[in-house]
Order: sequence, then structure tokens, then C-alpha cells
Amino acid sequence: MLALLLCALLAVRSHALNVHVPESPVVALFGMDTVLNCSFSGASEFNLSDLSVFWQLSDTKRIVHSYRQSQDQLIDQDERFANRTSLYPDQLMAGNISLLLKKVRVADEGSYTCFVRVQTYSSGSMLMQVAAPFSKPLVTWGTESNLKPGDVVALTCVAYGGYPEAQVLWQDGAGRNLTDNITISQVANEEGLFSVKSVLTVILEPNSTYNCRLTNPLLGEEGQASVTITGQNLVFPPVALWVTVGLAVCLLGLLIALAAVCRRKIQESCEEMRAEEEAKELEEAKELEEAKSAATPLKS
Repeated sequence: MLALLLCALLAVRSHALNVHVPESPVVALFGMDTVLNCSFSGASEFNLSDLSVFWQLSDTKRIVHSYRQSQDQLIDQDERFANRTSLYPDQLMAGNISLLLKKVRVADEGSYTCFVRVQTYSSGSMLMQVAAPFSKPLVTWGTESNLKPGDVVALTCVAYGGYPEAQVLWQDGAGRNLTDNITISQVANEEGLFSVKSVLTVILEPNSTYNCRLTNPLLGEEGQASVTITGQNLVFPPVALWVTVGLAVCLLGLLIALAAVCRRKIQESCEEMRAEEEAKELEEAKELEEAKSAATPLKS
């Protein structure tokens, strides 16, 4: 009796359907086609007309794709999947009931259940996650004039078009993490892709470098951008300005010295001219006196 029971259980197990789906989440790239792998085994010989395949969203139960009676049955398909799904008809008899999903969208993310029936029935579920790489980060900082060490400046790091939300890390030039005075905002567009903006508020120090590192948690891709603030621009004028100032000071000194020399020369010239005039006047007065003396008759 026990032997007969064991034989019966083995017979049932031999006809049981086993559905195979990925244990780890499937990561699909935004805008690209992806395949949700699902296969079955354990079915005895069957005709294609005996096979029914049904894909649906696990949480909402909305129909993604269905197949029965040897053809697709898409009347009840959720409209957002219209013209975007298909099976592999030539591989169905081999147990491959994987779903091809075209032009993946952020809204496609979620858990999918694959149902199959051939004499008996079974199912399996998997998680699909959507990922999109961010653009290369860009770091900018204020262009205020007359900055100097000790001033507070906001450094801004931005990147666009990624999913899911990015992880942002600020570091100094030595690779030390900066965790204070940081804000991060991430806003999704109509397609669900994020723009990330992170602001780091720092107190300026001469010759300081700040790095913004951005990571996509699903793709593991990382972008980096940095900015270096030099002390020369903050404390001292550039060398060319010092040279210009020095030349101007030298020129001014030369002009002052030249003016002093000219003034002295003019004064000396004026004194010489005045002395010559006075000598001439004395000479003329002397000649006049002598003429008068010669013209006066001597008395007897």
C-alpha cells in the first residue's frame, strides 16, 4: 500500500509544471528593449493549442500580455503596453515564455507575474527596475568680485536625465567627505527622469579644490566634476596688475622729479635774465652819466 502511494506521488510530481524566473531584480535601461525571462518545465507532451500564457502586473493585476488558442489575445491588454509586448512564438514549445518589452519607460517599473497552463497550472514573479544614466555633473560657483578667504560661497553641482534618484557626495581635494552645509533636490520630468541639484556652502580657503561625485544606485556608474579656487584671485591682485601699478608709480615719480628740475631750471633762467637786465640798466645809466659829464663846459 505504501509503495502504491509513493508511486502515485511520483506520478503527480512528474506532471507538475515548474516555472523559472530570475531571483534577482531585472534592471532595464530607459528607452531600450528588455526581456523578462520566464520558462517552464515538467509538462508532458502537448500541442501549442493546449498552452496558455498570461503576463500581468503583480500589484494592480493589469494585463500586460496574454496568449492562448495558438495566438496572442490582446483585447484586454492595458493600453500603456499596446504595441510594446511580444512573446517568442517559435520557442513556446521548448518552454520559453519570456516577454519582450519594447522602449522601456519609468512607469513600467514593478513586479511582473508570469502564468502558464499546460494540463496543469503554475506561475512565477519577478521585479523589474528601470535605470537611466545621468549626464556628466557640472560644478559652478558664484562670480562675485572681491572675494577673499573667509567669505561664504555656494558651490552648485547639477546633472540631468537619470533614474532612479542619484547619490551625491562632496569631497575636498584630499578626498575627505564633506557632509555639512549640503542640500540636495531632485525633480522628475514628465517622463519620470530626475534632474539633481546639490549645493555645498563653504568658507573659502586659498587654493581649495571641491569635488562633486554622482552615483546611480542601479547602474553603479559614477560621474565627477570639480572646481579649484585659487588664493591669488582672492587675496592679491594678479602679477600683471602689480607690474602696472609699479610702472605707474615709477612714471609718477619721474614726472614729479622732472617737474622739480624744470622748475629749478626756469627759476635759474629767470634769475639770470633778471641779473642781465639789471646789469644792462646799470651800464646804460653809467654811459648816460658819462655823456652828461662830457657835455657840461668847464668854468674858468
